[in-house]
Amino acid sequence: MASVDQTEDTTTTTTTQKVIDTTSTIYMHPFDGPGSTLVHVLSDGTGYRSWKRNVLRSLSVKKKLGFINGDHKRPDATSPQFCQWERCDDMVTSWILNSLEKDIANNIEYVNDYV
Repeated sequence: MASVDQTEDTTTTTTTQKVIDTTSTIYMHPFDGPGSTLVHVLSDGTGYRSWKRNVLRSLSVKKKLGFINGDHKRPDATSPQFCQWERCDDMVTSWILNSLEKDIANNIEYVNDYV
């Protein structure tokens, strides 16, 4: 009687997983959406100093203050971080627009000023 030697052809598949650095300034928490608000009282142009202080505090807590004060500059378009930086910058812009009365937000909505 002949014996049959069966061997299984196995292939090794390696997958690489990206580790999310939650301490990075370009990390976006799942709860941080474009509809989020930074402050509870929308700015109507009065009380600017108080509004500004609250917005800066909120951005600091979210580690996004560098997007408006120039500390976290826009990377080169070929950088692997460019797309994530751009998403964060758009999110910060959305948050700021959402903290303004509609008339004010409409006047500055299309301003682009990358640092």
